[in-house]
Amino acid sequence: MPFFPRQVTIDGYGDRFFHFASMSHAGSILALPSGIRAWVPTAMAEVDPAALAPILAEAGTFELLLLGTGRDPAHLKEPLKQLLREKGLRFELMPTASAASTYNVLLGEGRRVGAALIAV
Repeated sequence: MPFFPRQVTIDGYGDRFFHFASMSHAGSILALPSGIRAWVPTAMAEVDPAALAPILAEAGTFELLLLGTGRDPAHLKEPLKQLLREKGLRFELMPTASAASTYNVLLGEGRRVGAALIAV
């Protein structure tokens, strides 16, 4: 799975691509303190415990997870919310455009933030 080994801002997104660090990636991404990597889900309905595993593995290295839900608002199933809470993660769900923008602002402020972004 592709991996960029540090946390950087998201320079652009759309047409199922994300742009960061003068590179682009087709598909969804995780932007976590360890770096940016491909993320399998293409819709929130595909987010399951396996999809959350890399996020949960880094719990404690960031304080807020932004979940970009694609073009439209969406919900996370209660058992998945509980998995995140059990690891002490706070999280917010919002459309991917808002999540990417918020991630950039918080990262620029030096906040410990992560993002799981469904490509749009």
